[in-house]
Amino acid sequence: MKKLLLALLTVGASAGTAFAQVEIGLKLSPSVTNLRAESPSNLSFQNEKSKLTIGGGLIVDYFFGQNYAFSTGVQLVGKGGTISYLDPVNARRYEQKIGIQYLEVPVSVKLFTNDITTDTKLYFQLGGTLGGAIAAKIDGNKRYISPTTGSETKALDHVITPEIAALLGFGVEYQLGQSTKVLAGVSYHRGLLNVDKYFEDNRKFSDVNLKNSEFALDLGLKF
Repeated sequence: MKKLLLALLTVGASAGTAFAQVEIGLKLSPSVTNLRAESPSNLSFQNEKSKLTIGGGLIVDYFFGQNYAFSTGVQLVGKGGTISYLDPVNARRYEQKIGIQYLEVPVSVKLFTNDITTDTKLYFQLGGTLGGAIAAKIDGNKRYISPTTGSETKALDHVITPEIAALLGFGVEYQLGQSTKVLAGVSYHRGLLNVDKYFEDNRKFSDVNLKNSEFALDLGLKF
């Protein structure tokens, strides 16, 4: 029995070593983002318009099996959108165009198929992203003056810094050379946390939630 266990451990370790491989690359991701708005009916928060952004960064795929990889990296992304709300002070509807820049780290698993054609594989990605807001603009400006109260605030102070999102994606990867690959795919990033703190802290609106959503086109090159 001891010899059998030792043999299995040796085979497992050898297989892990054989498959252990790290691929590093760069990614560019044009995307469409919006803010999912929830509030009591008297405030009537609504998602009005999506926002076109572009992001990108570093890809790191660590293979722990022939067709399985832990995928991470670091990326700079833009999120946000245009929302509207009914101000109870004067019963007028106002809009805010919110743009937020995040530094994010994906934490996900990629599952690859075998070759569907020569040197071409499909991949499926599942996991999440962890990030933090590093810049923001309201209506294109870094500072915001309330049309109701006249008070001035920093746009970055309107948003909660931590951002956590679920990630689901798929795409195709093509082997160009011995270690060079190109990839193209689409991904959906669904924010799980409320990103707003302005309306509750500054305007004393209760139960207002704004959450990010992003659809991205992922174009990458791995070396």
